[in-house]
Amino acid sequence: MKFLEWSNDLELLSKVHDSLRHFQISKKKLDKWKPEDSGFQSKEMHQNEERESLYHTASWKTKDLLQNFTQLLLLQKPRPRGWETMVWKSGSKGKGEERGHLIEIQDLFNPNPDTQEEPQLVVLEGAAGIGKSTLARQVRRAWEEGQLYRDRFQHVFYFSCRELAQYKKLSLAELIAKDQTVPVAPIKKILSHPEKLLFILDGIDEPAWILEEQNPELCLHWNEAQPVHRLLGSLLGKSILPGVFLLLTARTTYFQKFVPSLGQPRWVEVLGFSKSGRKKYIYKYFTEKQEAIEAFSLIKSNPVLSTLCVVPWVSWLVCTCLKQQMEQGRDLSLTSQTTTALCLKYLSQTLPGHALGTPLRRLCSLAAEGIWRRRSLFSKRDLWKQGLSEDVIAPFLKVGVIQKQLSSVSYSFANLCLQEFFAAMSCILKNYEEKHDFVETYDIVETLKKVYGRRDLFEHLTMQFLFGLLSENGMREMEKIFACRLPCETMYLRWLIQEEVLYHQPRSLGLLHCLYEIQDKNLLTNVMDNYQATSMQAPVDMAHPEFHINLAVQTDVELMVVTFCINFCNYVYGLWLNPGVQQKKMMPTPRMVLSRWTPITNASWQILFSTLEFTENLKFLDLSGNPLSYYALCSLCRTLRCPGCHLRVLWLVDCSLTSSHCADLASVLRISSSLTELDLQLNDLGDRGVSLLCKGLRSPACKLRILWLDQAPLSDQAMMELRAVKAKNPQLLISSTWKPHVMDPTKNPIGEEMGDSLTSFKHQRLQSGHKHLEPVGTEDDFWGPTGTVATEVVDKERNLYRVQFPVPGSYHCPNIGLRFVVTRAVTIEIGFCAWSQHLDKTPLQHSHMVAGPLFDIKAEQGAVAAVHLPHFVDLQEGQVDVSWFSVAHFQEHGMVLETPARVEQNCTILENPNFSPVGVLLRLIPAVRHFIPITSVTLIYYFVNLKEVTLHLYLIPNDCTIRKAIDDEEMKFQFVRINKPPPLDSLYIGSRYTVSASKKLEIIPKELELCYRSPGESQLFSEIYVDHMGSGIKLQITDKKHQNLIWEALLKPGDLRPVLPMITASHKDAPALPHFLDQHREQLVARVTSVDSLLDKLHSLVLSEEEYEAVRAEATNQNKMRKLFSLSRSWSWDSKDQVYRALKETHPYLIMDLYETSRSVSVRS
Repeated sequence: MKFLEWSNDLELLSKVHDSLRHFQISKKKLDKWKPEDSGFQSKEMHQNEERESLYHTASWKTKDLLQNFTQLLLLQKPRPRGWETMVWKSGSKGKGEERGHLIEIQDLFNPNPDTQEEPQLVVLEGAAGIGKSTLARQVRRAWEEGQLYRDRFQHVFYFSCRELAQYKKLSLAELIAKDQTVPVAPIKKILSHPEKLLFILDGIDEPAWILEEQNPELCLHWNEAQPVHRLLGSLLGKSILPGVFLLLTARTTYFQKFVPSLGQPRWVEVLGFSKSGRKKYIYKYFTEKQEAIEAFSLIKSNPVLSTLCVVPWVSWLVCTCLKQQMEQGRDLSLTSQTTTALCLKYLSQTLPGHALGTPLRRLCSLAAEGIWRRRSLFSKRDLWKQGLSEDVIAPFLKVGVIQKQLSSVSYSFANLCLQEFFAAMSCILKNYEEKHDFVETYDIVETLKKVYGRRDLFEHLTMQFLFGLLSENGMREMEKIFACRLPCETMYLRWLIQEEVLYHQPRSLGLLHCLYEIQDKNLLTNVMDNYQATSMQAPVDMAHPEFHINLAVQTDVELMVVTFCINFCNYVYGLWLNPGVQQKKMMPTPRMVLSRWTPITNASWQILFSTLEFTENLKFLDLSGNPLSYYALCSLCRTLRCPGCHLRVLWLVDCSLTSSHCADLASVLRISSSLTELDLQLNDLGDRGVSLLCKGLRSPACKLRILWLDQAPLSDQAMMELRAVKAKNPQLLISSTWKPHVMDPTKNPIGEEMGDSLTSFKHQRLQSGHKHLEPVGTEDDFWGPTGTVATEVVDKERNLYRVQFPVPGSYHCPNIGLRFVVTRAVTIEIGFCAWSQHLDKTPLQHSHMVAGPLFDIKAEQGAVAAVHLPHFVDLQEGQVDVSWFSVAHFQEHGMVLETPARVEQNCTILENPNFSPVGVLLRLIPAVRHFIPITSVTLIYYFVNLKEVTLHLYLIPNDCTIRKAIDDEEMKFQFVRINKPPPLDSLYIGSRYTVSASKKLEIIPKELELCYRSPGESQLFSEIYVDHMGSGIKLQITDKKHQNLIWEALLKPGDLRPVLPMITASHKDAPALPHFLDQHREQLVARVTSVDSLLDKLHSLVLSEEEYEAVRAEATNQNKMRKLFSLSRSWSWDSKDQVYRALKETHPYLIMDLYETSRSVSVRS
């Protein structure tokens, strides 16, 4: 998974809260505040003082920087969030190239995969409190520590735009001097190589400036002072330092408002905490482990609260509220469902029992004045103008609501989000002032529209807070906090805002966030109904109306907000998530289409399904193409069983369902559910899964009328069970739509009746008889319209096989992954090839990655309408663009790359294909070449002898040709495969994994690298020695970097069967093969480097004390090894085995390298 780390900024906020316990009033009193003492002399003198006393952000040096931060998610995408509008369309589809992918912090300036040019401008955007500024400071900090971009940039400068906005003028030299971490160097020398400079402008959208794109008057001298907005605008417009690199942060909004032209920037959205990041932050916030456990348990038990904690600032808010309750000795309780409610809870707990009504209102006015003027730093004079003297602000400073800047006389709110919350309260409190009427309320709304713009009015956090405060609960809590009764004129404000809402057509998520905060059923219904009214104004073919909303939701918070609002959308009947699977059936309309590029976690599914429990109008749900874990399906079935759920149609096509999922689905069918149609096609349910479904279908309470199900792979017994269910319930239709349009088994390609061609084929097959062919068995059989079709071995040494398809149709072999769609009866030959024989001869071995098996297929021209070639790249992680896929054809004149017709989760599809050695390649993109998620399998083989059991454990990409090669190789040495489930999550090529066991076993090596090796090469594996199985052992594979468990399996004694020696007649009298040590003596002498550690393992087992000291006395490693081998003349075979094991443990990769050169060398162990 691609993550970034969240720094200690939130810890600073927690330290602010700690001041409640540790705050001590300084003995030194501040000077009395008077206007004349506030430094408000002439503008000219003030500007000069500013340049003389430039202050900088506090030092950021910490230990183990990148290791100690909490995880954030980064999404690189082709355009900013402001362009991803929610619009009514007719049948539109998202294009593959429009999708984004997750990256890491080190990838921000990676070259563009198409042009190979580094982006000179990277824009980090994201919601309020999501971690943009923290990330910006982290880049600067990590560079300073030598952990990031050290080779790319000679100097990295960080500037807070909220601080820069205090200055009227700055020169470029003064701007650079602000970053006091810059090493002592002449400014001219620093600026001489702009291509080695990185300027970080944090919060470019915060000040109320317009950054001019060009300024010809600048560029005269780096020491000439310019207005700050002109200086920064010239940097962005490249009129000064054209080669400099820039990193900007801004909230998600329209960037054109601040920068007229950004050229071609790289857009990266900060998405907040990952699931593990949330937990890690909570455990960092609470220093006492028991407190952390209690807090995390409470948050985890509340799905809404847990989801809101995706936003780091909200995580701080939640933890602070819980910490306050712990300190007050109260039982932990936090039932807030919105961010506004959390802020009110924080305020009521932070300032209890204080008569702060008037001072608090003044603080709200200060916050609002700053928001209107786009300012977040306040001088003493700003506070004095609001009546906030030293004594007045002392309580707020003490509890950390506001804070004083370390290196200046400025003040700010603890967080910009907190300032916006206070500003929203100020809008409501104005109604409390005397002589307030409707006109002044109207002016408040007009001010908001002027500050934010009417088009973007609902995109800002202040508006979201205002909606939340205007809710019944919000106004009630404000009256408690301010000890006042809000006048009825406050409803004017709500009415005016509602009118503004109804004026707008839906454009983005901002308005839905506002509606979520207020949670007013009547308002939500009116607004969502208004969406329908505005949509009907669009020109649409009313004979075939297909209204739907396309909306991108990248975080769990957005998913929760959208699905909550759907509950009040009377006209949306269907919900479609991540459309990808091509359906043959008509979908109900109007519907909402949600697209998500980031991984859909179990928590995401829980959010989606929990909000659907009481959705009266939603009748249709399509999750096709989205893999559902067992947990996710359980959550879905729990929703379907709820009386408030009225879903009638559920499509789960290609959702990676297996027989283990069917018990829960059957439980839904058994109850009186509203479900009438269920689509389970393209899932590997098997006979057992179908049998479980039939139990639910036989229930008298089952209301299902249509079941879409793949029947071709099923056995006769399963088909009989289905027919029995249909006989009992004649109204039930069990069918399949996934049939090629030319593949009617009863007709030929031009539509003529074929009669009993299947019977004719069987008769011809019996008459012809292929005596030299042997069936492979059911594992490699193809499933088709007539049932199973056996695969026959033509030449096992050459890995050549043959299959004869009797009638037109679609034939699939699950074990191999191949699928053929044929237009007539045809015989197809399939050969398994090694990529190394073909790809190594081309330059593509450096620019492309093998993504699946290589097949040599031969078939009659025109008989195959389509072929599905398997690949092992996991598309579900959202990190791989389907445009990177190609199909390689190796022909006599060279290699040809073909763009596939479609790319799906497990295969690429070629239509009307031409055959030669053919396989799937993936173009390597520098930014993500080490983060390609793949599906993998584990293979376990065992060999039983008198003393112990030897296991071989492989971790390989899910490639049938590699599996077959390993099977063949292990069989030569009498090892037998044990079938165990594969890892559930995607893994990454090049990653390292640790092998462990529940018992203390000898595992050599204990570390495996997941890599692709051609079937002709030896594969990496761990050898495990088990003296005693007992009741069983548990094997585990753990990600070495992240320490998370990726696979485990339980091996029981019943899994092992004694294997008889396979000694052929030709080998009975053959001389014994040399031992591994004897075969590789020369290489071992030359290449063993850790001789002392080897000797320590042999001491007392193979070597006596005298022999041990004699070997150690030699001067060089080579002489030590020669001395050791001189003693081997007296060693028994078992002693040599012990030396071999010691070598495998101390030098695993050397032994693996030697072992790969010859696997015929005899080693009994």
